[in-house]
Amino acid sequence: MSTPGMTSFDEIYGLPDPRGYFTRFGPYEYQTPHHAQAVFRALTGRELPPGRPAMIDLCCSYGINAALVNHDVTLDELYERYTSAKSAELTTAELIDWDRDFYASRRRSDAVRAIGVDVSGPAVAYALSVGLLDEGYCEDLETTEPGRGLRRAAAGAGLITVTGGASFLTERTFGRLFTAAGRPVPVAAFVLRTHDYRPISGCLRSYGLAVERSTATHPQRRFTDPQEQRTAVETVTALGEDPAGKESAGYFHTRLHLAR
Repeated sequence: MSTPGMTSFDEIYGLPDPRGYFTRFGPYEYQTPHHAQAVFRALTGRELPPGRPAMIDLCCSYGINAALVNHDVTLDELYERYTSAKSAELTTAELIDWDRDFYASRRRSDAVRAIGVDVSGPAVAYALSVGLLDEGYCEDLETTEPGRGLRRAAAGAGLITVTGGASFLTERTFGRLFTAAGRPVPVAAFVLRTHDYRPISGCLRSYGLAVERSTATHPQRRFTDPQEQRTAVETVTALGEDPAGKESAGYFHTRLHLAR
């Protein structure tokens, strides 16, 4: 799915493995998971309850956030890996075997239980097959209630994370997850400045969470063409943001919204 004025990258999420994802995003320097890596690691150390804590990653795609939180690997290394000549020679089955060994060897001692939710079945299946997700669910919480498995998983969640998908979500998704969990759960979302997050923030506050909006912003990716940039500049300006040095300089920018 895509948002008005933004280039659609829908085609990369239906592929059986993440090589198309990294090949397509590489030229545009997509980098939000990199900026989220240290933040999510710190939050899982502070926010998750003792025992068998769980992080629910919304719009998880191929498990990129889980890879970065739970393994000694960087986003740049993943770009290099999945666009390499060796990777190109492998079938999807061979890539899965290669990746399973790779991530097992990089697994951190403080790894947390990772639960992924995405509308792309192939992306979720890949992340499960290589061990990035402990549980994965192909569900659209904007249109349907969580299934039995996700309801059970949500009950053990201590943190909800979002990087690339906040623009596609509304308060319906969070309300349904909170109902499944039986309580409000802290939410860490990197949100594009072109997206009005106020309705979701209002929903989170209605459940008793305090929403902190970071003053710092981070580049998300380069614009694909001048029209996409013009639309972004107009949109952030209409939302009361200053595009100077950010969207005007050629990049979408995100801001961390932390509810807890």
